[in-house]
Amino acid sequence: EVQLVESGGGLVQPGGSLRLSCVTSGFTFGAYWMYWVRQAPGKGLEFVSHINSRGSITSYADSVKGRFTVSRDNAKNTLYLQMNSLKTEDTAVYYCATAPPPNKPAGQGTQVTVSS
Repeated sequence: EVQLVESGGGLVQPGGSLRLSCVTSGFTFGAYWMYWVRQAPGKGLEFVSHINSRGSITSYADSVKGRFTVSRDNAKNTLYLQMNSLKTEDTAVYYCATAPPPNKPAGQGTQVTVSS
């Protein structure tokens, strides 16, 4: 059974930082490109970032470029997202996924709320 379990979300003030983790199981993590996507209240799924299977190629949405960093540890089957200089518009449920939107993520996501 494929499982993706996100964690690390929370409430943070604008300008703050969070590090999200996604622990995976049930598939060959190291063979897959991985994605972070998010869904803000009342909006659809939005691509945030991707990383290739080796971790050597990454890409970011323009809205997070320069502030977020994606990484992975294939030995631990875990995906990460370091989020710095957070803005109120980053408030959303964040998901890790094996495919980009519009594909629906398999996990439950982790809530990130940026508010003063």
